[in-house]
Amino acid sequence: MKKFALLSFIICLLSFSPVDAQQSWSLKQCCDYAVAHNITVKQYENQRRQREIQLSTARNQRLPDLSASAGQNFSFGRGLTAENTYTNTNTSSTSFSLGTSVPLFTGFQIPNNIKLNQLNLEAATQDLEKAKNDIRTSVAQAYVQILYSMEIADVAHRQISIDSVQVARLQSLLEVGKASEAELAQQKATLAQSHLTATQAENNLQLAILSMTQLLELNSPDGFSVVRPSDFSLFTLHSSLTTPDEIFAEALTVKPEIQAQQLRLRSADNNIKIARAGYYPTLSFNAGLGSNYYKTSGFEAKSFGEQMKNNFSQYLGFNLSIPIFNRFQTRNSIRSAKIDRDNQQLTLDNTKKTLYKEIQQAYYNTIAAQQKLQSSDQARESSETAFRLIQAKYENGKSTITEFNEAKNNYLKAESDLTQARYEYLYQQALIQFYRGKELSF
Repeated sequence: MKKFALLSFIICLLSFSPVDAQQSWSLKQCCDYAVAHNITVKQYENQRRQREIQLSTARNQRLPDLSASAGQNFSFGRGLTAENTYTNTNTSSTSFSLGTSVPLFTGFQIPNNIKLNQLNLEAATQDLEKAKNDIRTSVAQAYVQILYSMEIADVAHRQISIDSVQVARLQSLLEVGKASEAELAQQKATLAQSHLTATQAENNLQLAILSMTQLLELNSPDGFSVVRPSDFSLFTLHSSLTTPDEIFAEALTVKPEIQAQQLRLRSADNNIKIARAGYYPTLSFNAGLGSNYYKTSGFEAKSFGEQMKNNFSQYLGFNLSIPIFNRFQTRNSIRSAKIDRDNQQLTLDNTKKTLYKEIQQAYYNTIAAQQKLQSSDQARESSETAFRLIQAKYENGKSTITEFNEAKNNYLKAESDLTQARYEYLYQQALIQFYRGKELSF
Protein backbone atom coordinates (compact mmCIF):
# COMPACT_ATOMS: atom_id res chain seq x y z
CA MET A 1 0.00 0.00 0.00
CA LYS A 2 2.85 2.37 0.87
CA LYS A 3 4.60 1.56 -2.41
CA PHE A 4 1.40 2.29 -4.33
CA ALA A 5 1.00 5.63 -2.54
CA LEU A 6 4.64 6.58 -3.29
CA LEU A 7 4.21 5.64 -6.96
CA SER A 8 1.03 7.71 -7.19
CA PHE A 9 2.84 10.68 -5.64
CA ILE A 10 5.70 10.47 -8.17
CA ILE A 11 3.25 10.21 -11.07
CA CYS A 12 1.43 13.27 -9.74
CA LEU A 13 4.67 15.24 -9.55
CA LEU A 14 5.61 14.29 -13.08
CA SER A 15 2.21 15.24 -14.40
CA PHE A 16 2.58 18.76 -12.99
CA SER A 17 6.27 19.24 -13.86
CA PRO A 18 7.12 22.35 -15.89
CA VAL A 19 7.29 21.88 -19.63
CA ASP A 20 8.73 25.26 -20.55
CA ALA A 21 11.98 23.67 -21.65
CA GLN A 22 10.03 21.56 -24.15
CA GLN A 23 8.23 24.55 -25.66
CA SER A 24 9.70 26.72 -28.40
CA TRP A 25 10.96 30.10 -27.21
CA SER A 26 10.26 33.32 -29.09
CA LEU A 27 12.89 36.04 -29.27
CA LYS A 28 10.91 38.18 -26.79
CA GLN A 29 10.69 35.30 -24.32
CA CYS A 30 14.43 34.72 -24.61
CA CYS A 31 15.20 38.40 -24.08
CA ASP A 32 12.83 38.75 -21.11
CA TYR A 33 14.17 35.60 -19.46
CA ALA A 34 17.79 36.64 -19.99
CA VAL A 35 17.16 40.09 -18.53
CA ALA A 36 15.46 38.56 -15.48
CA HIS A 37 18.24 36.04 -14.77
CA ASN A 38 21.46 37.63 -16.03
CA ILE A 39 24.00 38.18 -13.23
CA THR A 40 25.44 41.38 -14.72
CA VAL A 41 21.97 42.89 -14.92
CA LYS A 42 21.36 41.97 -11.28
CA GLN A 43 24.61 43.69 -10.30
CA TYR A 44 23.47 46.88 -12.04
CA GLU A 45 20.15 46.58 -10.22
CA ASN A 46 22.04 46.48 -6.92
CA GLN A 47 24.05 49.55 -7.94
CA ARG A 48 20.81 51.38 -8.62
CA ARG A 49 19.46 50.39 -5.20
CA GLN A 50 22.65 51.76 -3.63
CA ARG A 51 22.01 55.08 -5.38
CA GLU A 52 18.48 55.13 -3.96
CA ILE A 53 19.91 54.74 -0.46
CA GLN A 54 22.44 57.53 -1.09
CA LEU A 55 19.65 59.83 -2.26
CA SER A 56 17.65 59.07 0.88
CA THR A 57 20.73 59.86 2.99
CA ALA A 58 21.22 63.19 1.20
CA ARG A 59 17.58 64.20 1.73
CA ASN A 60 17.76 63.35 5.41
CA GLN A 61 20.55 65.89 5.91
CA ARG A 62 17.84 68.52 6.20
CA LEU A 63 16.37 66.85 9.28
CA PRO A 64 17.43 67.75 12.81
CA ASP A 65 19.61 65.28 14.63
CA LEU A 66 18.98 64.09 18.16
CA SER A 67 21.45 62.58 20.59
CA ALA A 68 21.39 61.59 24.24
CA SER A 69 24.27 60.98 26.62
CA ALA A 70 24.81 59.76 30.14
CA GLY A 71 27.98 59.87 32.19
CA GLN A 72 29.24 58.56 35.52
CA ASN A 73 32.49 59.96 36.96
CA PHE A 74 34.49 59.15 40.08
CA SER A 75 37.28 61.28 41.53
CA PHE A 76 39.79 60.23 44.23
CA GLY A 77 42.51 62.15 46.15
CA ARG A 78 43.17 65.81 46.71
CA GLY A 79 40.61 68.15 45.23
CA LEU A 80 38.91 71.51 45.55
CA THR A 81 35.96 71.64 47.92
CA ALA A 82 32.92 73.91 47.96
CA GLU A 83 34.70 76.12 50.57
CA ASN A 84 37.49 76.75 48.05
CA THR A 85 39.98 74.67 49.99
CA TYR A 86 41.86 71.54 49.05
CA THR A 87 41.40 68.32 50.89
CA ASN A 88 41.54 64.58 50.28
CA THR A 89 38.01 63.64 49.20
CA ASN A 90 36.22 61.16 47.02
CA THR A 91 33.55 62.55 44.68
CA SER A 92 31.15 61.07 42.16
CA SER A 93 28.88 62.67 39.62
CA THR A 94 26.13 61.50 37.30
CA SER A 95 25.05 63.50 34.26
CA PHE A 96 22.33 63.21 31.62
CA SER A 97 21.86 65.31 28.49
CA LEU A 98 19.74 65.44 25.35
CA GLY A 99 20.62 67.68 22.43
CA THR A 100 19.62 68.49 18.88
CA SER A 101 20.91 70.64 16.03
CA VAL A 102 19.30 71.83 12.79
CA PRO A 103 21.26 73.09 9.77
CA LEU A 104 19.71 76.39 8.70
CA PHE A 105 22.12 77.42 5.93
CA THR A 106 25.01 75.41 4.48
CA GLY A 107 25.94 77.46 1.45
CA PHE A 108 23.39 75.53 -0.66
CA GLN A 109 25.43 72.39 -0.10
CA ILE A 110 22.50 70.22 1.04
CA PRO A 111 20.11 71.01 -1.89
CA ASN A 112 22.95 70.63 -4.39
CA ASN A 113 23.96 67.33 -2.81
CA ILE A 114 20.35 66.11 -3.07
CA LYS A 115 20.27 67.10 -6.74
CA LEU A 116 23.59 65.34 -7.28
CA ASN A 117 22.28 62.10 -5.85
CA GLN A 118 19.06 62.38 -7.86
CA LEU A 119 21.12 62.63 -11.05
CA ASN A 120 23.33 59.74 -9.95
CA LEU A 121 20.23 57.62 -9.40
CA GLU A 122 18.89 58.47 -12.85
CA ALA A 123 22.30 57.67 -14.37
CA ALA A 124 22.36 54.32 -12.57
CA THR A 125 18.90 53.61 -13.97
CA GLN A 126 20.19 54.27 -17.48
CA ASP A 127 23.22 52.04 -16.80
CA LEU A 128 20.78 49.29 -15.88
CA GLU A 129 18.89 49.81 -19.14
CA LYS A 130 22.18 49.69 -21.06
CA ALA A 131 23.03 46.36 -19.41
CA LYS A 132 19.60 45.03 -20.37
CA ASN A 133 20.07 46.20 -23.96
CA ASP A 134 23.47 44.52 -24.14
CA ILE A 135 22.07 41.17 -23.06
CA ARG A 136 19.13 41.58 -25.47
CA THR A 137 21.56 42.17 -28.35
CA SER A 138 23.61 39.12 -27.40
CA VAL A 139 20.46 37.02 -27.19
CA ALA A 140 19.29 38.25 -30.61
CA GLN A 141 22.64 37.29 -32.13
CA ALA A 142 22.44 33.84 -30.57
CA TYR A 143 18.83 33.50 -31.69
CA VAL A 144 19.71 34.29 -35.31
CA GLN A 145 22.60 31.84 -35.16
CA ILE A 146 20.20 29.10 -34.04
CA LEU A 147 17.79 29.93 -36.87
CA TYR A 148 20.62 29.88 -39.39
CA SER A 149 21.96 26.59 -38.03
CA MET A 150 18.47 25.08 -38.23
CA GLU A 151 18.16 26.08 -41.87
CA ILE A 152 21.61 24.72 -42.72
CA ALA A 153 20.69 21.44 -41.02
CA ASP A 154 17.53 21.29 -43.14
CA VAL A 155 19.57 21.88 -46.30
CA ALA A 156 21.94 19.09 -45.26
CA HIS A 157 19.04 16.69 -44.74
CA ARG A 158 17.59 17.63 -48.13
CA GLN A 159 20.93 16.73 -49.59
CA ILE A 160 20.69 13.30 -47.94
CA SER A 161 17.22 12.84 -49.45
CA ILE A 162 18.46 13.67 -52.94
CA ASP A 163 21.47 11.35 -52.63
CA SER A 164 19.36 8.57 -51.14
CA VAL A 165 16.99 8.71 -54.11
CA GLN A 166 19.92 8.47 -56.50
CA VAL A 167 21.43 5.53 -54.63
CA ALA A 168 18.10 3.71 -54.80
CA ARG A 169 17.78 4.54 -58.51
CA LEU A 170 21.31 3.28 -59.32
CA GLN A 171 20.67 0.15 -57.26
CA SER A 172 17.62 -0.59 -59.43
CA LEU A 173 19.55 0.14 -62.63
CA LEU A 174 22.40 -2.08 -61.49
CA GLU A 175 20.02 -4.95 -61.00
CA VAL A 176 18.89 -4.69 -64.63
CA GLY A 177 22.40 -4.12 -65.91
CA LYS A 178 22.01 -0.43 -66.82
CA ALA A 179 24.44 0.91 -64.19
CA SER A 180 27.87 -0.13 -63.04
CA GLU A 181 29.15 -1.00 -59.57
CA ALA A 182 31.51 1.96 -59.79
CA GLU A 183 28.66 4.41 -60.31
CA LEU A 184 26.75 2.96 -57.37
CA ALA A 185 29.84 3.02 -55.12
CA GLN A 186 30.54 6.63 -56.06
CA GLN A 187 26.97 7.63 -55.27
CA LYS A 188 27.10 5.77 -51.95
CA ALA A 189 30.28 7.66 -51.09
CA THR A 190 28.47 10.90 -51.91
CA LEU A 191 25.59 9.85 -49.65
CA ALA A 192 28.03 9.09 -46.83
CA GLN A 193 29.57 12.53 -47.26
CA SER A 194 26.08 14.05 -47.09
CA HIS A 195 25.46 12.22 -43.82
CA LEU A 196 28.73 13.64 -42.47
CA THR A 197 27.71 17.15 -43.54
CA ALA A 198 24.34 16.72 -41.82
CA THR A 199 26.05 15.49 -38.64
CA GLN A 200 28.30 18.56 -38.63
CA ALA A 201 25.27 20.80 -39.21
CA GLU A 202 23.42 19.17 -36.28
CA ASN A 203 26.49 19.62 -34.07
CA ASN A 204 26.69 23.29 -35.01
CA LEU A 205 23.01 23.64 -34.17
CA GLN A 206 23.54 22.07 -30.76
CA LEU A 207 26.46 24.41 -30.08
CA ALA A 208 24.31 27.39 -31.06
CA ILE A 209 21.58 26.19 -28.70
CA LEU A 210 24.16 25.73 -25.95
CA SER A 211 25.37 29.30 -26.36
CA MET A 212 21.79 30.55 -26.09
CA THR A 213 20.98 28.51 -22.99
CA GLN A 214 24.15 29.77 -21.34
CA LEU A 215 23.07 33.34 -22.03
CA LEU A 216 19.70 32.50 -20.49
CA GLU A 217 21.40 30.93 -17.44
CA LEU A 218 19.55 27.65 -18.08
CA ASN A 219 20.98 24.55 -16.46
CA SER A 220 20.86 22.42 -19.60
CA PRO A 221 20.23 22.88 -23.34
CA ASP A 222 18.18 19.67 -23.46
CA GLY A 223 14.75 20.22 -24.97
CA PHE A 224 15.42 23.87 -25.85
CA SER A 225 14.18 25.16 -29.21
CA VAL A 226 13.22 28.48 -30.76
CA VAL A 227 10.33 29.67 -32.88
CA ARG A 228 11.10 30.08 -36.55
CA PRO A 229 9.78 33.25 -38.23
CA SER A 230 6.55 32.50 -40.06
CA ASP A 231 6.32 35.92 -41.72
CA PHE A 232 8.47 35.68 -44.84
CA SER A 233 7.96 39.38 -45.52
CA LEU A 234 10.71 39.89 -42.94
CA PHE A 235 13.17 38.82 -45.60
CA THR A 236 11.82 41.25 -48.20
CA LEU A 237 14.30 43.81 -49.44
CA HIS A 238 13.49 47.44 -48.68
CA SER A 239 14.08 50.05 -51.33
CA SER A 240 15.08 52.80 -48.88
CA LEU A 241 17.09 52.84 -45.68
CA THR A 242 17.34 55.60 -43.09
CA THR A 243 20.73 57.36 -43.22
CA PRO A 244 23.25 56.98 -40.36
CA ASP A 245 22.83 60.65 -39.39
CA GLU A 246 19.05 60.26 -39.08
CA ILE A 247 19.45 57.07 -37.05
CA PHE A 248 22.04 58.75 -34.84
CA ALA A 249 19.77 61.73 -34.20
CA GLU A 250 17.05 59.36 -32.98
CA ALA A 251 19.50 57.27 -30.97
CA LEU A 252 20.75 60.31 -29.04
CA THR A 253 17.29 60.74 -27.55
CA VAL A 254 16.67 57.12 -26.56
CA LYS A 255 19.91 55.22 -26.02
CA PRO A 256 20.56 54.75 -22.28
CA GLU A 257 24.35 55.04 -22.54
CA ILE A 258 23.96 58.59 -23.90
CA GLN A 259 21.37 59.48 -21.28
CA ALA A 260 23.61 58.16 -18.50
CA GLN A 261 26.61 60.25 -19.57
CA GLN A 262 24.49 63.38 -19.99
CA LEU A 263 23.15 62.90 -16.47
CA ARG A 264 26.69 62.48 -15.14
CA LEU A 265 27.66 65.72 -16.87
CA ARG A 266 24.90 67.48 -14.95
CA SER A 267 26.16 65.76 -11.80
CA ALA A 268 29.60 67.22 -12.46
CA ASP A 269 28.03 70.69 -12.61
CA ASN A 270 26.46 70.06 -9.21
CA ASN A 271 29.81 68.94 -7.81
CA ILE A 272 31.20 72.37 -8.72
CA LYS A 273 28.34 74.04 -6.84
CA ILE A 274 28.97 71.80 -3.83
CA ALA A 275 32.65 72.73 -3.85
CA ARG A 276 31.75 76.45 -3.98
CA ALA A 277 29.71 76.03 -0.78
CA GLY A 278 33.03 76.23 1.05
CA TYR A 279 33.04 80.01 0.40
CA TYR A 280 29.72 80.54 2.19
CA PRO A 281 29.11 80.83 5.93
CA THR A 282 27.09 78.14 7.67
CA LEU A 283 24.38 78.66 10.26
CA SER A 284 22.89 76.06 12.56
CA PHE A 285 20.45 76.00 15.45
CA ASN A 286 21.21 74.04 18.63
CA ALA A 287 19.04 73.10 21.58
CA GLY A 288 19.33 70.73 24.48
CA LEU A 289 18.62 69.91 28.09
CA GLY A 290 20.45 68.13 30.89
CA SER A 291 20.88 67.56 34.64
CA ASN A 292 23.53 66.38 37.11
CA TYR A 293 23.87 64.60 40.42
CA TYR A 294 26.92 65.18 42.70
CA LYS A 295 28.13 63.41 45.81
CA THR A 296 31.24 64.20 47.87
CA SER A 297 32.57 62.00 50.68
CA GLY A 298 32.30 63.63 54.11
CA PHE A 299 29.46 65.87 53.04
CA GLU A 300 25.78 65.26 53.10
CA ALA A 301 24.28 65.21 49.62
CA LYS A 302 20.73 65.91 48.64
CA SER A 303 18.72 63.05 47.18
CA PHE A 304 19.21 62.00 43.60
CA GLY A 305 15.73 63.09 42.55
CA GLU A 306 16.03 66.47 44.23
CA GLN A 307 19.42 67.19 42.66
CA MET A 308 18.21 66.12 39.23
CA LYS A 309 15.28 68.50 39.58
CA ASN A 310 17.34 71.40 40.90
CA ASN A 311 20.17 70.97 38.37
CA PHE A 312 17.88 70.58 35.36
CA SER A 313 18.91 73.05 32.60
CA GLN A 314 17.93 73.90 29.03
CA TYR A 315 19.71 75.80 26.31
CA LEU A 316 19.02 77.30 22.88
CA GLY A 317 21.64 78.68 20.56
CA PHE A 318 22.74 79.58 17.05
CA ASN A 319 26.12 78.82 15.60
CA LEU A 320 27.50 80.87 12.71
CA SER A 321 30.71 79.78 11.04
CA ILE A 322 32.37 82.15 8.55
CA PRO A 323 35.23 80.77 6.41
CA ILE A 324 38.13 83.19 6.15
CA PHE A 325 41.14 81.15 5.09
CA ASN A 326 41.35 77.36 4.75
CA ARG A 327 44.71 77.02 3.01
CA PHE A 328 43.10 77.32 -0.47
CA GLN A 329 41.25 74.07 0.09
CA THR A 330 37.96 75.41 -1.32
CA ARG A 331 39.67 76.96 -4.33
CA ASN A 332 41.44 73.71 -5.19
CA SER A 333 38.24 71.70 -4.66
CA ILE A 334 36.51 73.92 -7.23
CA ARG A 335 39.38 73.52 -9.67
CA SER A 336 39.33 69.76 -9.24
CA ALA A 337 35.54 69.65 -9.76
CA LYS A 338 35.91 71.65 -12.98
CA ILE A 339 38.53 69.23 -14.29
CA ASP A 340 36.19 66.34 -13.47
CA ARG A 341 33.48 68.14 -15.40
CA ASP A 342 35.76 68.50 -18.44
CA ASN A 343 36.62 64.80 -18.26
CA GLN A 344 32.93 63.92 -18.11
CA GLN A 345 32.29 66.06 -21.19
CA LEU A 346 35.03 64.13 -22.98
CA THR A 347 33.46 60.85 -21.85
CA LEU A 348 30.10 61.96 -23.24
CA ASP A 349 31.68 62.99 -26.55
CA ASN A 350 33.50 59.66 -26.78
CA THR A 351 30.28 57.75 -26.04
CA LYS A 352 28.53 59.63 -28.83
CA LYS A 353 31.36 58.89 -31.26
CA THR A 354 31.32 55.22 -30.33
CA LEU A 355 27.56 55.07 -30.85
CA TYR A 356 27.84 56.80 -34.22
CA LYS A 357 30.52 54.31 -35.32
CA GLU A 358 28.28 51.42 -34.27
CA ILE A 359 25.37 52.89 -36.24
CA GLN A 360 27.58 53.43 -39.28
CA GLN A 361 28.78 49.84 -39.05
CA ALA A 362 25.22 48.55 -38.74
CA TYR A 363 24.08 50.75 -41.64
CA TYR A 364 26.73 49.56 -44.07
CA ASN A 365 26.35 45.98 -42.85
CA THR A 366 22.66 46.26 -43.71
CA ILE A 367 23.44 47.58 -47.19
CA ALA A 368 25.93 44.75 -47.71
CA ALA A 369 23.36 42.25 -46.42
CA GLN A 370 20.79 43.66 -48.86
CA GLN A 371 23.14 43.25 -51.78
CA LYS A 372 24.20 39.79 -50.62
CA LEU A 373 20.58 38.71 -50.22
CA GLN A 374 19.68 39.93 -53.69
CA SER A 375 22.69 38.23 -55.27
CA SER A 376 22.18 35.04 -53.29
CA ASP A 377 18.54 34.85 -54.34
CA GLN A 378 19.51 35.17 -58.00
CA ALA A 379 22.31 32.61 -57.59
CA ARG A 380 19.96 30.17 -55.91
CA GLU A 381 17.41 30.45 -58.73
CA SER A 382 20.10 29.91 -61.36
CA SER A 383 21.70 26.98 -59.56
CA GLU A 384 18.32 25.37 -58.95
CA THR A 385 17.44 25.62 -62.62
CA ALA A 386 20.82 24.20 -63.58
CA PHE A 387 20.45 21.36 -61.10
CA ARG A 388 16.98 20.42 -62.34
CA LEU A 389 18.26 20.29 -65.93
CA ILE A 390 21.33 18.24 -65.04
CA GLN A 391 19.19 15.93 -62.89
CA ALA A 392 16.86 15.25 -65.81
CA LYS A 393 19.76 14.64 -68.16
CA TYR A 394 21.47 12.39 -65.60
CA GLU A 395 18.35 10.30 -65.02
CA ASN A 396 18.04 9.91 -68.80
CA GLY A 397 21.65 8.80 -69.09
CA LYS A 398 22.82 11.95 -70.89
CA SER A 399 24.97 13.29 -68.05
CA THR A 400 27.62 11.79 -65.79
CA ILE A 401 27.35 11.31 -62.03
CA THR A 402 30.17 13.80 -61.56
CA GLU A 403 28.22 16.50 -63.38
CA PHE A 404 25.12 15.63 -61.36
CA ASN A 405 26.93 15.89 -57.99
CA GLU A 406 28.63 19.11 -59.01
CA ALA A 407 25.29 20.69 -59.97
CA LYS A 408 23.69 19.39 -56.77
CA ASN A 409 26.49 20.74 -54.57
CA ASN A 410 26.32 24.13 -56.29
CA TYR A 411 22.57 24.24 -55.73
CA LEU A 412 22.81 23.29 -52.05
CA LYS A 413 25.65 25.77 -51.50
CA ALA A 414 23.50 28.47 -53.07
CA GLU A 415 20.69 27.46 -50.70
CA SER A 416 23.05 27.77 -47.74
CA ASP A 417 24.37 31.15 -48.93
CA LEU A 418 20.81 32.42 -49.37
CA THR A 419 19.85 31.26 -45.88
CA GLN A 420 22.85 32.97 -44.37
CA ALA A 421 22.12 36.18 -46.30
CA ARG A 422 18.49 36.14 -45.19
CA TYR A 423 19.25 35.90 -41.48
CA GLU A 424 22.15 38.29 -41.67
CA TYR A 425 19.85 40.84 -43.31
CA LEU A 426 17.13 40.09 -40.76
CA TYR A 427 19.47 40.72 -37.84
CA GLN A 428 20.97 43.91 -39.30
CA GLN A 429 17.50 45.31 -39.99
CA ALA A 430 16.44 44.54 -36.41
CA LEU A 431 19.65 46.14 -35.10
CA ILE A 432 18.97 49.35 -37.04
CA GLN A 433 15.49 49.55 -35.52
CA PHE A 434 16.96 48.82 -32.09
CA TYR A 435 19.25 51.85 -32.39
CA ARG A 436 16.16 53.91 -33.15
CA GLY A 437 14.59 52.85 -29.86
CA LYS A 438 12.42 50.02 -31.13
CA GLU A 439 12.18 46.59 -29.51
CA LEU A 440 14.34 43.79 -30.88
CA SER A 441 11.94 41.52 -32.73
CA PHE A 442 11.59 39.39 -35.82
